[in-house]
Amino acid sequence: MSRRLCTAAAALVLALSASPAALAQQPIKLGELNSYKQFAAFLDPYKNGMQLALEEINAAGGVLGRPLAIVSRDDNGTPGDAVRVAEELLTRENVALLMGTFPSNVGLAVADLAKQRKVLFIAAEPLTDKIVWENGNAYTFRLRASTYMQTAMLVPEAAKLNKKRWAIVYPNYEYGTAATTAFKQQMTARAPAGIEFIEFPVPLGKIDPGPTVQAMLDAKPDAIFSSLFGADLARFVREGELRGLFKDRPVFNLLGGEPEYLDPLKDEAPVGWWVTGYPWYSLDTPAHQRFLKAYEARFHDYPRLGAVVGYSTVKTAAAALRKAGSTDTAKLVAAMQDLDVDTPFGIVRYRALDHQSTMGAFVGRTAVKDGKGVMVDWHYADGKDYLPPDAIVRKLRPAP
Repeated sequence: MSRRLCTAAAALVLALSASPAALAQQPIKLGELNSYKQFAAFLDPYKNGMQLALEEINAAGGVLGRPLAIVSRDDNGTPGDAVRVAEELLTRENVALLMGTFPSNVGLAVADLAKQRKVLFIAAEPLTDKIVWENGNAYTFRLRASTYMQTAMLVPEAAKLNKKRWAIVYPNYEYGTAATTAFKQQMTARAPAGIEFIEFPVPLGKIDPGPTVQAMLDAKPDAIFSSLFGADLARFVREGELRGLFKDRPVFNLLGGEPEYLDPLKDEAPVGWWVTGYPWYSLDTPAHQRFLKAYEARFHDYPRLGAVVGYSTVKTAAAALRKAGSTDTAKLVAAMQDLDVDTPFGIVRYRALDHQSTMGAFVGRTAVKDGKGVMVDWHYADGKDYLPPDAIVRKLRPAP
């Protein structure tokens, strides 16, 4: 027995003496959750973008003298499952922070959990305004330009048309309803008296294109605003073209220029629509060229917007850890205030005011080139220029 005790004691002394070096080599775990099965078109490139950023950071020595590791879970696109796997990441995996999510309702659920558990959450993709305004909290920060911001990028062109009767088609969940609200509010403020809106909500991922397009034709709108994406958008485009819905009617579509949703349409892509998106093929800034070359070399493919989002999310986590000098949540949250992050679109800042990043979006029109949908006549809309005045944001966001 004494020999066993001596052996155990010696092992303990050895472990304790070695623990500082051992701890220094342990990775900092980043807890990531997303709807990989439901939104593969966006999230497969997103995963690649995360991997590229992780490899770059670790090749340069990691953060705080330690490598980073991403522990990822699929949230099945539902708030309940998202909360469950987020809890698992926190309790079983002991992650330093949470990041990710795609649908807005899922993002809101994880943001609420972050508030309850007092853990940093970097919301990568959910676009609802509520996540930083009405439901904003001290622990949640959002990367992508919001529904309000991207709508504000399209509204100036829409308002120039002086159209009075607008059909609005949207996926009937948090993102789509938020985009519709933002468009109606912003257009009403700019447009002539008597503007009308006829709404056509459709189930997410389950649009019945024939009846939807026919109902819109029967409404005889002057113009169309859409926040459809993915398979819903493709079905809507094909049926609308078939039935002549878009003939002599201007169309504005959030996200419609993102290659995830434009590329599958090939030569059936719409022509002349105003969209937000990502013209990776003609963006030649130094920051983007570095990212593009690295991505193509690593994955032998071109990037989609999801790749930029995944890459920038991991870069954000690393920048916050460096600035905080710690994995302590309070220090990480403080570090996120007005944090500057280098992304493929340039430097973006996470505003202390509302925890919204200033990442912008590209605004242009759709066209078909070499049998493929592209964006033309585009420009980069800097996110900081498409947010409400600070006084309005303070009214929208709950007091800390």
